[in-house]
Amino acid sequence: MELEVRHLRVLCAIADAGSLHRAARELGVSQPSLTAQLQRVERLMGGLLFHRERSGCRPTALGRVVLCRARPLLSDMDALITEGQAEAARAGTAHLRVGSTASLVLPDWLRGLRDRRPEAQIRLQVNVSANTLLRMVASSQLDVAFVHEVEGSPLRLPAGLSQRVLVEREPQFVILPVGHPAARRKVVPLSDLADSRWMVDPAADGEWEGLRRALGTVSREQRVMLGDYHTTGLLVAAGEVVSPCQPFSSPPATTAVVRPLLGDPLGVCLLLVSRPGTDVDWIYEALETAYWEAAWNAPVYRDWLLNARGGGDGTPTGPFPGRPCAPGAAELCP
Repeated sequence: MELEVRHLRVLCAIADAGSLHRAARELGVSQPSLTAQLQRVERLMGGLLFHRERSGCRPTALGRVVLCRARPLLSDMDALITEGQAEAARAGTAHLRVGSTASLVLPDWLRGLRDRRPEAQIRLQVNVSANTLLRMVASSQLDVAFVHEVEGSPLRLPAGLSQRVLVEREPQFVILPVGHPAARRKVVPLSDLADSRWMVDPAADGEWEGLRRALGTVSREQRVMLGDYHTTGLLVAAGEVVSPCQPFSSPPATTAVVRPLLGDPLGVCLLLVSRPGTDVDWIYEALETAYWEAAWNAPVYRDWLLNARGGGDGTPTGPFPGRPCAPGAAELCP
């Protein structure tokens, strides 16, 4: 008799279940059949692997040695099967596994990816935590991830990954209830919001820390509530809180407004991170086009971009840093 992988699975099942009866039930075999398999393995090993007791089974000293070697072997075998199946699937059909923090650019980006590679099956994983997505790229669960890095709170980029900067510094605007006194301004000083209740998502890496640093420059008492962004939207509409937001945000005009902050005290860097060997050029191109088209279609952000280029009067005087000539956004181009 030769020792096989199925024999190792039997031993681990018995050890985990603690009895032959429970192990047989979990493996879907009869108890006599399982007992016979165990006895054959024990004869091969030259000794008992489990003490049979009325309360169940427990490994002998020899059994513990065998189990210590069997478990990593089974883990490696499972990984081999998983990776082999994944590679076989990739060989038959093109797959792209995309990760992203929440972004209003996502719909147009996905549409652009499908237009460029109609044959590719695109899978999307959204997570509010950029660091979680980076770990998924590093472990080959994702091919690319579109993430934002809050200014002053660097992300933990795993070794071996590549990154491309989409926007070196994107300003974060503020979303306000329509009844808030600062909502009448076109650009809001942060000091006007020092006494407001803010809300941020604590799972979004660096966002609470970034807001705390900014508020610390205008107020000694910071009134910050923690919650997901769906709840934030509901509370903004109810007039309870204000919140940092993406410059693309377009809330219902009857409940909220989006305004730039004077001096842009909050900013993020937008990155596309990929694992080694990923053909990233076409992915980045689709993202770049989607981003700047979305920027042009967001009036508040478009005005901010034109003023950033033209020194305040909206007249373009030079290229905006980190900005491509995307279709539909020619006014933002050199």
